[in-house]
Amino acid sequence: QVQLVESGGGLVQPGGSLRLSCAVSGSNFRINTMGWYRQAPGKQRELVATITGGGTANYADFVKGRFAISGDNARNTVYLQMNSLKPEDTAVYYCNVFGRADYRARWDNFWGQGTQVTVSE
Repeated sequence: QVQLVESGGGLVQPGGSLRLSCAVSGSNFRINTMGWYRQAPGKQRELVATITGGGTANYADFVKGRFAISGDNARNTVYLQMNSLKPEDTAVYYCNVFGRADYRARWDNFWGQGTQVTVSE
């Protein structure tokens, strides 16, 4: 089965940095787009950033200039570099991919397990 394994979350002080990673299992997995979402307690899940297979990135306004999404196609991995972190960035961050396990499979959305990011003194 397709699995997305996230890592890199943790506790940082305001102004600090973290890099999240999301690795997709399956050597034949084909990615269309990847993205990062986040959800804070009591709030709706929101889109943070996306990147296409061709490398085109898009960002939510609240992270522009601070976050950078990138991908390593050879490793089926997507990263989210987070700089100048603010307390309001505190949330569970989820990796999402739109792709398929192989050419026989249907295109579908897949989700990581989530990783906690806490920005606090």
